[in-house]
Amino acid sequence: MEQHTPFTLLGRSSECAARRGEVRTRQGVIQTPVFMPVGTQGTVKAVTPENLAEMKAQIILGNTYHLFIRPGHELIERFGGLHSFMNWKGSILTDSGGFQIFSLKELAKITEEGAAFRSHLDGAKLFLSPENAIHVQQALGSDIMMCLDTCIPFPATRDETVAATDLTTRWAKRCREAHDKRDRLLFGIVQGGMFPELRREHAAALIDIGFDGYAIGGLSVGEEKQLMHEMTEATVPALPADYPVYLMGVGTPADLVEGVWRGVDMFDCVMPTRNARNGALFTSKGKISIKNARFRDDSSPLDEECSCYTCRNYSRAYLSHLFHAREILSYHLNTIHNLHYYLNLMADIRGAIETDSFTRFRHDFYSKLEHE
Repeated sequence: MEQHTPFTLLGRSSECAARRGEVRTRQGVIQTPVFMPVGTQGTVKAVTPENLAEMKAQIILGNTYHLFIRPGHELIERFGGLHSFMNWKGSILTDSGGFQIFSLKELAKITEEGAAFRSHLDGAKLFLSPENAIHVQQALGSDIMMCLDTCIPFPATRDETVAATDLTTRWAKRCREAHDKRDRLLFGIVQGGMFPELRREHAAALIDIGFDGYAIGGLSVGEEKQLMHEMTEATVPALPADYPVYLMGVGTPADLVEGVWRGVDMFDCVMPTRNARNGALFTSKGKISIKNARFRDDSSPLDEECSCYTCRNYSRAYLSHLFHAREILSYHLNTIHNLHYYLNLMADIRGAIETDSFTRFRHDFYSKLEHE
């Protein structure tokens, strides 16, 4: 089925596969490469939508599985969709819930029809088919929807990987057929485990179905970093160059740099928010733990090079105190900093690609970390 791409390529690196582009959604234009903060339950933990707007976040994630269970997509639809419900003016991408269902393990049963599972909240029996996954995401008012896919554990045999990937293809066709709101974008998810040829074959199968963008799924599931990079390198060239490429659930700041180097346009990860709540903070010189005793009377900001609200107004000593006192403000200020770091990193990456200096940027990124 013929698709009209929502992606505009604005420029390429002459030194690697990095590229600069735009993705158009009904909410506006997203500048890529982009990092998408994760707002699983209709909120990015510990920050407000206004905080996110101030940080220039362009798009956030919601999760079909969690919102399906609580408060329910019908309720959210009655409130005008997720944008209105949570008062977020930017774009929203919703994950299909496949990864969460995969994570339930003994609470879920995957069949040809879909995923039967029990709620992690109260044990209630629930079912999500590919068609349901699309209808729920449409009710949520998602701007970018994801196909329901079958996640593959690591390690997995070739036979297990082929069976799961083939099921994902059949589900992708059903998702595409159920997708009847053409102002919403629908992305297919490339699986294939840790077998490069299976990933290339699956990419071709999804391209035949026709989607608005293509995601690389099933990575960052316990494999070595080098293997993750190899699978990304195997998959990106198999995808059409005039469509957006999304690497799901990845990752560290270095993972973002390496993903862009290999041609990825979109990223998401809970790492900046989850780390913030654990006192692990990303800086231009590497990650620090505010729990460490050396910060107890440190009057300097978290990061001298950072312009976020937290670094402009508070010392490491105060952030250390808040964390050890288990004050709620600790989560808020730490999360503002980490998300600002990630979003600013992506803005700097976009600038480096525009000036065709991404190789130098990548070198400088690592050299700063080495000198911490």
